[in-house]
Amino acid sequence: MAAGGSTRVVLVAFFGNALIAVSKFIAAAFTGSSAMFAEGVHSVVDSGNQLLLLYGMKRAVRPADNRHPFGYGKEVYFWSFVVAILLFSIGAGVSLVHGYEKILHPHPIEKPWVNFVVIGLALIFEGYALSVAVKAVNEARGTDSFFKYIKRSKDAPLVVVLLEDTGALLGLAIAGIALAGAIIFDMPVLDGIASVLIGLLLASIAVILAIETKGLLIGEAADPEIQQGIEAIIRTDDGINDINEILTMHMGPEDIFCALSVDFRDDETSRDVEEAISELEAKIKADFPQVKRVFIEAQSVFGHMRALKSAAGVST
Repeated sequence: MAAGGSTRVVLVAFFGNALIAVSKFIAAAFTGSSAMFAEGVHSVVDSGNQLLLLYGMKRAVRPADNRHPFGYGKEVYFWSFVVAILLFSIGAGVSLVHGYEKILHPHPIEKPWVNFVVIGLALIFEGYALSVAVKAVNEARGTDSFFKYIKRSKDAPLVVVLLEDTGALLGLAIAGIALAGAIIFDMPVLDGIASVLIGLLLASIAVILAIETKGLLIGEAADPEIQQGIEAIIRTDDGINDINEILTMHMGPEDIFCALSVDFRDDETSRDVEEAISELEAKIKADFPQVKRVFIEAQSVFGHMRALKSAAGVST
C-alpha cells in the first residue's frame, strides 16, 4: 500500500471521528447516557490518534542525515505504538471508570431518541470510514485473509485505522443494544454496563495494536516472498559459490534494509566482485522497489562461520 493511500484512509477516519465525537457528546449532555459519553471519549481518542498517525507519517518521509543515516521511517511505528498506549490508558480507562460510576448510581436516560439518532449517523460515518480502510486493505493483502494481513502487514497506520473503525462500529452496536434494553426493561444500569463493555473493547484493541507495532518498532524482517526473491537473484550470478546470510529489516512500510553475505568463487578478481555487487544491487532494487538500501559483503563460508562463532562468544 502506497503512503498516499494510507494517508487518505487516516484523513477520512479523522474527519469522520471528529464530527461523530461532537454529536456524541451533545447527545450525552442531553440524555445523561453513560454509554454515549463513553462513545464520545472513544471518538475523541480516535481523532487524536489519527492526528498522531498523520504527524508520524509526515516525519517518517524525511531524508536520511548524519544522525539518522537510515532515515526516519520508523517514526510511523513509534507513533502507532503511542496510539495503542493512548487508546488503552485514556479511551479504555475513562470508559471503564464512567461505566463503573453509572452502575453504582444508575439514573434514567432522558430523551433517548437523541442517542439513537446520533448512533444512526455515527454508523453511517464510521461505516464509510471502515469501507475506505477495507478497500485499501483489499488492495494490499492479495490472497491473504484479513487476519493474516494484519499479522504480517508493515503498514501500521492502515492497520490502526482498520482496527479502530471496526472497534467503533462494535462500540456503537453495544451502545445501541444497551440503550434499547435500558428503555424496554427499565434498567438504566445497562447503560453503565455498556460503557464498561466499550472500555474492555478498547483495551482489547489497544493490546492487539501494541503487540503488532512493538514488533515493527523493534525491527521485523521483510516478507518471506521478498527474501526468497532476493535469494533467487543472488543465485543467478555464476561467480557466487554460496549465500552465507540474508538479513532484511523494515525501516518503514515501504523501506526495507537488506544486508547480504555471499561467498564468491576464488577465481573471481576484485574487479569481477565489484561489478557483480553493483549489478546485484541494481537487480534487487529494480525487482523490489521497497528495498532502499542493499549492502553486500564478500566473505567465504568458513570466514562467515568464524565471525558468527566469535560474535556468539564461541572460541574457534
